[in-house]
Amino acid sequence: MGGTGRTDDGRGRLGNMLSNLAVAVGCVLFLGGFAWGAVVYQPYTVPTESMTPTVNAGDRVLAERIDGADVRRGDVVVFTDAAWGDVPMVKRVVGVGGDKIACCDSDGRLTINGKPIEEPYLRANGGPLLVEADGEAPASVQEFTAEVPEGQLFLLGDERTGSLDSRVHLKDPGQGSVPRSAVQARVDAVAWPMNGMIERPEAFAALPGGVSSSGPLRLQVGAVVAGVALIVGGAAFGAIAGRSARGNKRARAAAGAR
Repeated sequence: MGGTGRTDDGRGRLGNMLSNLAVAVGCVLFLGGFAWGAVVYQPYTVPTESMTPTVNAGDRVLAERIDGADVRRGDVVVFTDAAWGDVPMVKRVVGVGGDKIACCDSDGRLTINGKPIEEPYLRANGGPLLVEADGEAPASVQEFTAEVPEGQLFLLGDERTGSLDSRVHLKDPGQGSVPRSAVQARVDAVAWPMNGMIERPEAFAALPGGVSSSGPLRLQVGAVVAGVALIVGGAAFGAIAGRSARGNKRARAAAGAR
């Protein structure tokens, strides 16, 4: 009887230790994931419809703090430039230093250095976002060409009919481009409503420099979710182990009384 009691007590202590360990690790993952996210990302509320349908007015996005040198074609960025009103804006980078941007080719597509670019993010629900009487609208309602100076970025909104973007500033120095240093962050996801990650466009991957890598947001979310699971699971396991140990003690006490 005494040996059995020691074994049960040992199992109870082991269960309690494992429960505490799971909760402790869960707290580290949970708090660490949030702290990591706060360092790497900044929340931002999109003020206009210029990036529809990718991002809508009022959406809350998570933007990774990056250096302007890390920006690639296809990135959706938050930037501030005096010539654009000196307020934070969200646009998509379609050209970098040395690029010749033109629109539109015979199929209505944007071209970069003569290469036509497919832009699926301009279309909602798999269909055309904009439709004219004779079919799908071009990538820009106004035709234009621009050469992007070194160290500069050419930016367009995904809602090409109403977006006030580089096309509005074509007569400014730099032909509508902004310096890389104007970029504050790169948008990785729409946090609210929870529309998920903003993927890098495949069309830009074949161009020199390729596209940027996704930020660590998935890892951060994974750490937070794993932390919650360990905290809940550890606490539940501890409660079950505690009840089991108390039940065994009562059973031993009853057996001893008999």
